[in-house]
Amino acid sequence: MEETICERSVGSIANEIVRRETIAPGFKLMEIRAPEIAEKIQPGQFMILRVDEEGERIPMSVADWDRERGTVTLVFQELGLSTKKLGLMEPGERLANLAGPLGKPADVGHFGTVVVVSGCFGAGPAYALARALKEEGNQVISIVEAYKGEFLFWLDRLEETSDRLIVTSGDRTVGVARWAKDPLREILASEKIDRIYLVGCTFMMATCSRVSEPFGTEARVSLMPIMIDGTGMCGACRVNVGGETKLACVEGPEFAGHEVDWNELMERARGYLKEEERALDLWEIDNWHLVRFRNREPEKKRRKRGGPRRC
Repeated sequence: MEETICERSVGSIANEIVRRETIAPGFKLMEIRAPEIAEKIQPGQFMILRVDEEGERIPMSVADWDRERGTVTLVFQELGLSTKKLGLMEPGERLANLAGPLGKPADVGHFGTVVVVSGCFGAGPAYALARALKEEGNQVISIVEAYKGEFLFWLDRLEETSDRLIVTSGDRTVGVARWAKDPLREILASEKIDRIYLVGCTFMMATCSRVSEPFGTEARVSLMPIMIDGTGMCGACRVNVGGETKLACVEGPEFAGHEVDWNELMERARGYLKEEERALDLWEIDNWHLVRFRNREPEKKRRKRGGPRRC
């Protein structure tokens, strides 16, 4: 009898956390049991999850997957309340909800020489994209950007899937430049590049799109604006592309970077910033003990529940 999807996976409990690691200060890797998603996911697609019944629905780009084990891997930065709570989850715990794969796959094919630029958490999904482009026979140049050198991760993976890896850091502690736009401009001025992919923080994608536009090389960007349902019903993820309103969840998340209204996109992203900061502050007041005692590396011993607390 043929095995079912769940029987082929590493277990039968969907949405269970299989592995959690801190891969850089403030950045977490999380492997989740999701056999049906793992079987269908493609580079560029994303998932929407909820940590608990009171949590918001947050979109997450997929960094890797294992179809045989039935798992998907996320890489995220702990910035707001939802990602802070997600980062505190441990192996064996389950997400309240996990939906995917959502969005359209990235436009992957044989183009020639491509540049994949990533920044912040984007190095995770950029790895999956670079790997797929390499499998299609492209020459892949990867550029990685981080605000600080200590925030860089997965450089070994990107090096394996790239013909050339260029590293930058805002504090100049690692790499050849501060920001990704600088080596990107130099490459475009000196070589024939057939396509550019940009994955990561909105500001990085905006600056690299503007730098590349005069050269006429097509730039594809992966947008992750505010989302609620992920099916095109709410309209919260609308973006202005080429003068038209697009829904990133169903018409994207990949769009033509030179046609995106970046000013409008960044302004909308700041719409709930004060509310997000207040929600995180209030939660941390009530849950300071979770942040202090649970957010540690696995090899360190944790305080037993009910035991004395250190002040």
